[in-house]
Amino acid sequence: MSSKKVLVITYYWPPAGGPGVQRWLKFVKYLADFNVTPFVFCPENPSYPIVDETLVNEIPEGIKIVKRSIKEPYRFASAFSSKSTKNISSGIIPKSKKQSVIEKLLLFIRGNFFIPDARKNWVKPSVKFLSKFITENDIDSIITTGPPHSLHLIGLALKNAIGVKWIADFRDPWTTIGYHKELKLTSISKKKHRNLESRVLNNADEIIVTSKNTKAEFSSKTKQPITVITNGYDTHNVIIDMKDEKFTFSHIGSLLSERNPQVLWEVLSEIISESEGFAEYFQLNLIGVVSEEVIQSMRYHQLDKYMNIMGYVEHKEALAYQMKSQVLLLIEIDSEDTKSIIPGKVFEYLISETPILAIGPSDSDVEKIIISTNTGFYFTYNDKGNLKTKILSLFADYKSQNIEVNAVGLEQYSRKSLTEKLSKIIHRV
Repeated sequence: MSSKKVLVITYYWPPAGGPGVQRWLKFVKYLADFNVTPFVFCPENPSYPIVDETLVNEIPEGIKIVKRSIKEPYRFASAFSSKSTKNISSGIIPKSKKQSVIEKLLLFIRGNFFIPDARKNWVKPSVKFLSKFITENDIDSIITTGPPHSLHLIGLALKNAIGVKWIADFRDPWTTIGYHKELKLTSISKKKHRNLESRVLNNADEIIVTSKNTKAEFSSKTKQPITVITNGYDTHNVIIDMKDEKFTFSHIGSLLSERNPQVLWEVLSEIISESEGFAEYFQLNLIGVVSEEVIQSMRYHQLDKYMNIMGYVEHKEALAYQMKSQVLLLIEIDSEDTKSIIPGKVFEYLISETPILAIGPSDSDVEKIIISTNTGFYFTYNDKGNLKTKILSLFADYKSQNIEVNAVGLEQYSRKSLTEKLSKIIHRV
């Protein structure tokens, strides 16, 4: 198999924190094992909502990383409201009736003046620079990864300008992703998004998605080849002495305004009142950004004194929380649009040897993964009775020191296995 050179065009790169950076950091780590030499193109001065400096240490040695300046409108928007701007850039959008005038204005501007997103002004200068860079370095193919989906427009322009082979990687859907509906789009803006999405889907040589549901959606919009390559887990050296003494439920990641499982808060409140001893042992760890609406909901159900809100922590610390906890919470918005969303943390959850308690829409990709790997339990928002029974069962197992996970079929989700799958696409385009 001949060697290939591939240029990865990404917005998120260390020191960016959060799940968006992990996917391509890990692919780049293993591509050389499959006769692919990766180059990385990313912004020189990005405006990351979350920063994790420890991830810089995970960048493989010898990787050619090229950076170019980007103009970030979020910097200017923060002059109106620093907090609102940071929340919106992080994906935290308050419910419509609770939005301030400033927040409504920022959302309208973001949705209708920055199509497809706030990084659109990076497209033209990047295309100009990369057209020369790709030729001079004998790059065989390029990969664009979104969101931000404006990066796919870089791929589209380069494809048209120099005919380079182009793979478009969608970590999330485009026009059907949940927050899209919150951007106060006009009918003209919606049409622009659909047109841009169609051009990308129908001009990329190969399309990669992270879930089967997204593949089904895109298959109705294009005849181009689509491959599912999920996110995954990587080996790590995080070691813990023992599990938490308390009956800890831990949620790792953001709990946005719409990701607010009232049914869980109700069940926990009822168990605390009804089940002898539960209140003494129970603790709820929230590691990551939590919206004010979610906090208010938990307070309404009198869960205040059981809450341990940690905010964002470095990746290794998050792994330690996963391994120490007695139960891991996985919450998704109860919507048809979220069936295709598989949070990156799912795969780290799988190898934590900690049972997963997941709540989300029926027939989701997450549900299939958890059930097929025997790593936890999945409930819909209408399944209150069974959810309550399972939590009580887990508490009984905890009291008898008998909480365990017998996972199966995890190797398919290892980062190295997934990179091998990616390398086959790179070699065939």
